[in-house]
Amino acid sequence: MNRRRLAWSLLGVWVLTLGWLLQRQYFRSTGARLAEAALSIPPGATYYRLSLGSEPLGFASTTIDTIADSIRVDDVLVWDVAALGRLDRITARSTAIVGRSLRLRSLTVTFDGDDSQMDATGAVLGDSILRLSLVSAGDSDVARVRIDGAPVVPSLLPLRIAFGGELKIGKRYGLRVFDPMTLSERPVAFRVAAETTLVVSDSASFDSTANVWVAVRWDSVPTFRLDSDSGATERLWIDSQGHVVRLEVASGTVLERAAFELAYENFRHRDTAAVARSTARVAPDAIVPTTALAAGVPLTAPAASAERSRWRITGVNAAALDLRGPQQTMTGDTLTVARADTGAVTSHYLLPARDSAFAFWLRAEPLIQVNDSRIEAQTRAIVGRERNATKAAGRILSWVAALRHAPAPGLPNAARTLASRSGDCSDVTVLFVALARAAGIPARPVAGLLSRGGRFYYHAWAEVYLGTWVSVDPLLGQLPADAARVRLIEGGLARSVDLIRAVGNLKLETL
Repeated sequence: MNRRRLAWSLLGVWVLTLGWLLQRQYFRSTGARLAEAALSIPPGATYYRLSLGSEPLGFASTTIDTIADSIRVDDVLVWDVAALGRLDRITARSTAIVGRSLRLRSLTVTFDGDDSQMDATGAVLGDSILRLSLVSAGDSDVARVRIDGAPVVPSLLPLRIAFGGELKIGKRYGLRVFDPMTLSERPVAFRVAAETTLVVSDSASFDSTANVWVAVRWDSVPTFRLDSDSGATERLWIDSQGHVVRLEVASGTVLERAAFELAYENFRHRDTAAVARSTARVAPDAIVPTTALAAGVPLTAPAASAERSRWRITGVNAAALDLRGPQQTMTGDTLTVARADTGAVTSHYLLPARDSAFAFWLRAEPLIQVNDSRIEAQTRAIVGRERNATKAAGRILSWVAALRHAPAPGLPNAARTLASRSGDCSDVTVLFVALARAAGIPARPVAGLLSRGGRFYYHAWAEVYLGTWVSVDPLLGQLPADAARVRLIEGGLARSVDLIRAVGNLKLETL
């Protein structure tokens, strides 16, 4: 009997031990799997070519280093923007410190170019607040950004996907990303679409005849292709270790892993003067990668149409672009923009808006200082006791549109623009948004293209909620805005680099 009891006891211990091992191996939390996988991340640098078709645009690199109980990720992006015979270089650098489970702990960002400069440092307080110190054009600001769901930085997104479970065709991932370059968080969704093999350059040799570096050895890299299920279509190829091999954006921009010499040296020694000269003459319907104000184009130049515009989209897959927005509709390859009718700008609520669904568009953001005492005081001076949202928005618009129009240094900053009473389309847009939100009107900045003089220029404007979202142009004083705009992106810190990425090979043919 004692032997039988001992046997059953040993069997019970064995079953419990086996169950514990199975649970440890197969039912671990994602955080535990990530923490263990992070221990195997090899330090090193990866380099990428950035191109649009056959034209090199810039280069990028990601360097990962393991330090104590954390991981340091250094990202560099260099992008040349040619417009009207001039070449501007945009440089963005970020350093993110993340934990072993890839949770963001702190970051440092430097952005320089496009007549804008910014330095930002931040640290995560607790689990959900990122405290940022911002310096731009000599102005400083402190902001607190709420982050949800343990977001990862973009360069670690593939690692998070690869280490979050087995990669297999059909599997879907929904994650949150905090982008250091835009200081904003956004959801992303990917689906594993295919397994394939890509050939990438492993090393290069200098060809003295052609005066360029050429690939001399190639690697065949097994990869998984991930298709984006959110926003504008992207395709991402990663290897089994979670390293990016290739990224394609719907607009035609491609990021491709390459040997250092091919990614950096060839780009650094290209004929930049020839690139700039090629943009000196602008054809009709061309997209000029600068604002109309910076290009010296009169803002009163005739638009394609004040009430309704139609353009055929070529150069990219129109269905892959995210062109949804107020007054914009896509039918096949044709984009139609119609000015909102009078009924759309009739307010359906009294201020302040209390619907929790619009809380996101009422909050303060970095450089949109809704709670700043100066913003609040100016809002009270403009709006007074008016509770009709449409009338209040009109008062704010009239006041902002009367400011001096001039290109401003640094990133768009509502408080700085209020103090200087001057700015370009981005500056007056973020000021309008800050004042509108302070008054209790849901508002958001957007950016895209403005049609003027038969060409398209980068432009920023706003949208306000008045029962439906309505386009508003603070620079031109239009509520509702006319049909001369193509909305491409949403965000308060939109820069030319974001618009270039969205535009890519896009061409608009007036119908």
